[in-house]
Amino acid sequence: MRKTLGIIGGVGPLATMFIGEMIVRRTAAAKDQEHVHTIIDNDTSIPDRTAYILDRTKENPVPFMVNDAVKLANAGADLICIPCNTAHTFYEELKEGSPVPVLHMIRETAKRAFELGAKRVGILATDGTLASAVYQKALLEQDIEPVLPDANIQKEVMSLIYDYVKAGKDVTRQQWQIIENAMLELECDKVILGCTELSIINKELKLDGRYIDSLIVLAERAIVACGYELIHPVTV
Repeated sequence: MRKTLGIIGGVGPLATMFIGEMIVRRTAAAKDQEHVHTIIDNDTSIPDRTAYILDRTKENPVPFMVNDAVKLANAGADLICIPCNTAHTFYEELKEGSPVPVLHMIRETAKRAFELGAKRVGILATDGTLASAVYQKALLEQDIEPVLPDANIQKEVMSLIYDYVKAGKDVTRQQWQIIENAMLELECDKVILGCTELSIINKELKLDGRYIDSLIVLAERAIVACGYELIHPVTV
């Protein structure tokens, strides 16, 4: 039985539009009526997740996301996904507050790394995601060694996320190459793009198969979980 997908968006807005596109492009459908019924709440009022993780005096994003989950369920969603890795720091609270199941983006991405046979996986994500260790735990559960960038490279990652993608600016190949070279030096089998803003960079720069894009993993998992088929299941 096919399900209606609800997307808690706005975290960030561009990534929300991108996962909608990926769901459409990767669904095996010959006509409009064969695509996933999707309800998107592009809620840009949700407070910054990293800011709250690093400083609990900041506004808590969880009540906003729980409220969105309830709205989506009331609108007919049978299943919910959140195209924001950092938000999964609060997964248990979201799961408890949601009337319908919520896909776990990070666990699904770690499973993809396992399926690809990776043993040593780099994590590119926000400070909040790294501080919460959600990816580290998920990878260790799959017997995969998590590898983090050093402090200087992490600053570069955060700058690309906040100063460029979230600000609507393009990232150049030269800017990305600094990060890529650093992760190559760490001898990672694969590198997870663990922030949906990095998925935008992947789309624009067409990064190669060494990267595992968490947003694409979530889009594919959502398609299958809603009872639809993928056009071409991605294995890299």
